[in-house]
Amino acid sequence: MRDYGKEYSEYHAKPEQKKNRASRNSARRSLMARGRVQKGDGKDVDHKNGNPRDNSPGNLSVMSRSRNRAKK
Repeated sequence: MRDYGKEYSEYHAKPEQKKNRASRNSARRSLMARGRVQKGDGKDVDHKNGNPRDNSPGNLSVMSRSRNRAKK
């Protein structure tokens, strides 16, 4: 069984991971503002180069949730 509290404290609570998460959220918000994604549409925002902090427009693409998560 997973220990979610331990998982959070050892990984998700790290400052670097918080910055990565904030940047991913920012990328999605920027594409929402441009009308490329909507809340609840089942799409993911992909960072083409794999760097979650690189939110340049050329690095972001929209793809289905299953396709984005299968490629990793």
